[in-house]
Formats: sequence, structure tokens, C-alpha cells
Amino acid sequence: MVRAFGPGPVAADRVDHLIDLARRAPSAGNSQGTDFLVLDDPAAVARYWDATLPEERRAGFRWPGLLVAPVLVVVATRPDAYIERYAEDDKASTGLGASPDDWPVPYWWVDAGAAVEHLLLGAVDAGLGACLFGLFDHEAAVADAFDVPPTYRLVGTVALGPPAADEPGRSARRPRRPLDEVIHRSRW
Repeated sequence: MVRAFGPGPVAADRVDHLIDLARRAPSAGNSQGTDFLVLDDPAAVARYWDATLPEERRAGFRWPGLLVAPVLVVVATRPDAYIERYAEDDKASTGLGASPDDWPVPYWWVDAGAAVEHLLLGAVDAGLGACLFGLFDHEAAVADAFDVPPTYRLVGTVALGPPAADEPGRSARRPRRPLDEVIHRSRW
């Protein structure tokens, strides 16, 4: 992931191709509860930053190159899509079609994460820079600014664009756990 972007747009058909890759990610029961809000015009991108990073905070923002990204993709999930799907005849026996509370693992988040990963990998393959970042306490402000229906939850935002020289984040210095520490064969 990069946190600095160079100037220049990303063609709409290129973005559509990446969204097509993301929508093909695994989906529990083929519920397809992930949607994508594509902000690819300067006014929409500016409105996003106004909702999440007010002008007075931008001067001290550690990643000013992130604000240059020409495309922002807000990934959204609709939990009710899973409830509706699992209430259908072929899934009703699972007992997951009545309420989100019935799901021991809320797969709408899992599936949205898989869609994000498809989007990130597709961007890298296309020679673009990409960065996933969370909305944290700005979910409601973004949903409001872009008229997202209240039945959706916003998962995060993926910035896309030509990569620029970048400084790795502090977390990049943290080493990966060794492979033999994360693989558990035949038993834990």
C-alpha cells in the first residue's frame, strides 16, 4: 500500500475493471452484499476529505500525498442482504435468515474484506498505487455526505492512483510473524 499519489486521473474504465474484480470476491451464499461508492471527480473527492479531514487539520496530516489520490472507493456492506439470502429456501435450514444476531461470524464484514483485497491486488497488477484506510468515527459523515442508504455500513476507503515516492508508515517496521509461528498442522 502507498500513502502518496502522483498527479493524473485514472480512467473510468480502469476503475470499473477493478470494481468488477472486487465484486467477484467470495460471498457467503452468493449474497453479494458489498457495494462500492466510487469518488472519481475532484469535487466528490474534495467533499470526502471535507467530511473526514477538515481543512484546519490537513496542515498537520502525516500523509499529505494521500490527499492527492484521484480516486477514492468507499466499500460498503449491507448486512440485510445476508439475512434475506439465508431466509431463502435453499439456505433456511442454517437458521441464519432471521437476524444479524444469529450469525456467529458476520460474513458481511468477511466478504467486504475479500472484496477489498481483490481491489488492492487488482490495483497493484494494474500498476496503480492503492491504500486501504478506515473511516473510524467518520462513517456517518461520509454516509451523509454521499446519501448512502441507512441499511449500509461503510467498511473503509481505498485510495487509487498513480503511485508517488512514499515513506513507509511506522507499522511497516513491525516484522511479520515467522511462518512456523502462524502455521498449525494437524493440531494447534
